[in-house]
Amino acid sequence: MLAIALALRHWVGRQKLEHIIFEADTPSGKLFDVVLLVLIALSVLVVMLESVDSISSRMGRTFGILEWILTIMFTIEYVTRLMAVRKPLSYATSFFGIVDLLAILPTYLSLFFPGTQSLAVIRALRMLRLFRIFKLARYVEAYTTLQRAITLARPKIIVFMIAVLTIVTIVGSLMYLLEGEQDSGFENIPVSIYWAIVTVTTVGYGDISPTTELGQFLAAVLMITGYAIIAVPTGLVSAEIATAGSTVAINTQHCRNCAEDNHLDEAIHCHRCGVKLEFEED
Repeated sequence: MLAIALALRHWVGRQKLEHIIFEADTPSGKLFDVVLLVLIALSVLVVMLESVDSISSRMGRTFGILEWILTIMFTIEYVTRLMAVRKPLSYATSFFGIVDLLAILPTYLSLFFPGTQSLAVIRALRMLRLFRIFKLARYVEAYTTLQRAITLARPKIIVFMIAVLTIVTIVGSLMYLLEGEQDSGFENIPVSIYWAIVTVTTVGYGDISPTTELGQFLAAVLMITGYAIIAVPTGLVSAEIATAGSTVAINTQHCRNCAEDNHLDEAIHCHRCGVKLEFEED
């Protein structure tokens, strides 16, 4: 696989190879990405069908061969990406770099831990490139706005989560004291906290339920509190979206230095590393 990647780099040239693999603004780059997306969709479909016993019993061997073929192709692609960029470490530690690596590991791990090949469905995350490939800039802008809003709301969300964890810990402990001697499933404090989490999130599995009157009253209070709690993170993020809305046009030009993808349309230099952007055409 390394030899194939080296041959591609030597035959096509590093700069041209990087242009084809990382850019979606040209016919060759778009063709590469479209073919890659088809292979990703096929690999995810294979993993899902392989989990169906009635299908796997008849086509299990075919699925296994196809999965290895696709994994080898993705491995060659990953190694080629590392060899094409100017700073391999920057790509390897980027979001898509990590996803690309995780997409090929499950099949190799299945040699030592049978069944881990099912984790290959993580390849579906690679479909996020769809927005960049087909120039759906408005979706890229929406994603950027949402990401910025979540980042701004993060301290408030952390405080909110700590408050919720405190509530479920206290209520769970109280329920253990109230119901522990009853035959209602509250065997220990961790189990009681599990019940409190299920209740406050309004999921309500019903596998554990209080039997004492005081316990039922406390459960009712927690259920009502749950409805109020649900609205809090939604309000926090919505407020940040209103103030962090993006009104600028974003393109998908790839920075050759740090692998950043999203830049302003009028950008000449990368907003992350400051290197001049190189615009090329086929």
